Amino acid sequence: MELLDAFKWRYATKKYDSTKKVDQVLVDKIVEAARIAPTSSGLQPFEVFVITNQELKNKIVAAANGQEIVADCSHLLVFAAWDNYTAERIDQIYALTTTRREQPADRYKAYTDRLKNMYLNRPAEVNFAHTARQAYIAFGFAIAEAASLKVDTTPMEGFVNEEVDKLLNLSDKGLKSVTLLPIGYRDETNDWLVNLRKVRNPREKFVTEIA
Repeated sequence: MELLDAFKWRYATKKYDSTKKVDQVLVDKIVEAARIAPTSSGLQPFEVFVITNQELKNKIVAAANGQEIVADCSHLLVFAAWDNYTAERIDQIYALTTTRREQPADRYKAYTDRLKNMYLNRPAEVNFAHTARQAYIAFGFAIAEAASLKVDTTPMEGFVNEEVDKLLNLSDKGLKSVTLLPIGYRDETNDWLVNLRKVRNPREKFVTEIA
């Protein structure tokens, strides 16, 4: 399927068929799309939790304002970003970088020193806002890959982050939840949105061309 056609096919699914499960091969492709997404300075300051445990999904429904799609979906992806930048986190990713590229360990020291000087002197909430934006890039990549595979998704911000953080013990990992992404297959009989026309602003309102 052409990517644009896939985007036109997808919509924010409102009702999942709980009897249909996404094959693990497809789930892995969706998660891999998120993993290889671009991030600022290549720091990849977030993680993805893939949840199939039904008891846990049911608990997250309460944190998601009663939205049953969390319970009915095949897999629930939780995107969680670093709560702050630290010298250790920056050093870890660049140690991995130099190892994978077979470069000297201090190859990027001047650059990482600049990153530390910039990030470590800012309030944690400012840094979390930045890490969360990086998570959103990967979130979009996952949605795109799912659409190309004809797997339904529902991008979600409508949940109580602190409650999800507690359920997943995210604070112990220095993480905070950012978004939820239920994936699965639409219940075409009971989803009120499935046959409604996709509505977006027309191009002439959306695009400003500056020659």
